[in-house]
Amino acid sequence: MMWDLYQKGESLASIASHFDRSHTLAASVIGRTGGIRPAERKRRDSHLTFEEREVISRGIAADSSVRSIVLILNRAPSTVSREIARNGGRVKYRASIADKRAWEYAKRLKVCELLLDRMLSLTVARKLKRGWSPEQIAGWLKYTYPKDQDRTVSHETIYKKLY
Repeated sequence: MMWDLYQKGESLASIASHFDRSHTLAASVIGRTGGIRPAERKRRDSHLTFEEREVISRGIAADSSVRSIVLILNRAPSTVSREIARNGGRVKYRASIADKRAWEYAKRLKVCELLLDRMLSLTVARKLKRGWSPEQIAGWLKYTYPKDQDRTVSHETIYKKLY
């Protein structure tokens, strides 16, 4: 609701009053993401789900081998064995704890490509000064460096850094 009100152009004081809070709290929440509504948190299809972690946990409890667990899950043996090792091994593995840790790890701060590569950052800045749009810059980078992912950046990243 906070993001909907912000998107409609309501003031921070007005938004905060809907929640019986101060405008500084609303400013803090909205400011943390640069005023951009955070993306809905969801798992990639390639990541283990809670249900799959439960299957792993039940397999361990039944003293099943990793190979027999992967037959049920239709996953690579390395995926399951890394999951078990990363979360305490066969003795301590718990699906709920492993799932919670995965969500927490996904929330970690991710450093922007523009901050990591000064040359890329300068290239983007030069193009912006010439009046190029972020979409044009992203497309140009992709066209100019087709085989070098480190020399490209998405238009969304440029917009976020501009904001």
